[in-house]
Amino acid sequence: MKNGITILIETRYGDLRASEKRAADYILAHMEKIRELSLEKLAKKSGVSQPTIVRLTKALGFKGYKELRYAVVEQLAGEKEEKEDRNPMYGYSLSRKDKLEDIPGKVVATTERMMEETLKSFSISVYKKVIQALKQARIIEIYSVENSNAVALDLLTKLLYLGFQCRHFDDYYHQKISAGSLTEKDVAVGISFSGYSRDTVEVMKEAKKSGAKTIVITSFRNSLISRYADLLICTSQEQLFYGDAIFSRTSQMMVVDMIYMGLIASDYDRFAKQLDKNSRTIRDKAYPPL
Repeated sequence: MKNGITILIETRYGDLRASEKRAADYILAHMEKIRELSLEKLAKKSGVSQPTIVRLTKALGFKGYKELRYAVVEQLAGEKEEKEDRNPMYGYSLSRKDKLEDIPGKVVATTERMMEETLKSFSISVYKKVIQALKQARIIEIYSVENSNAVALDLLTKLLYLGFQCRHFDDYYHQKISAGSLTEKDVAVGISFSGYSRDTVEVMKEAKKSGAKTIVITSFRNSLISRYADLLICTSQEQLFYGDAIFSRTSQMMVVDMIYMGLIASDYDRFAKQLDKNSRTIRDKAYPPL
């Protein structure tokens, strides 16, 4: 499990400049070497300037390079203590030789890796704009097809609980009609793992044409659907054997949870009250505890 400086870098990664990302990539890939490298040597090995390293340390919340290097040493010390207890797993690959008892561990390991990749690709500045856009929306329309419908319905449920006016359409005719009726006061959310699902791409194009604020959740930054995104959230860009449907859903569900929790945190009293009200409304649908 990654922790300390690694999680910190991955959390801030989406908002770093291109040169800072190169330095961050080198640090993540050569953690053992960092404790021995001076600022000058790190800059040379990662192919960036010394001021870039300094900017990176500031972006990560450290006073200087020395403090960052200390954090690396601290993480390595903690990892050393846990090392013997670890069972390394390598990505999700399935063959005739795989044993049934190995599958759960492989699935968990791949899911963990994809979540870490999602965090690494995540932009906090875009995230804040997404939260603000949803809060200000008159109507929120959610569009998806096939496997992405599970994610879309989860987002719909969470937004309804918080009191938002929102709808989900997976029928193209309904999508097209609703998208054409949106205004600049509305938000359209398109969810597509590949970014090339024809119906979702076309309806997001229509929503943008109508003037609505468009939010896209996809895996590939340069996919077709990203052209119609005012705000783009990317998850892991890793292609997996048969696993696209499985693991895309996992990382996108995590993004939905981030949005849900972010909305609550942005106005806690308002949304906690609304959540409690709507929870009480459907309380009679559950059996009382034994």
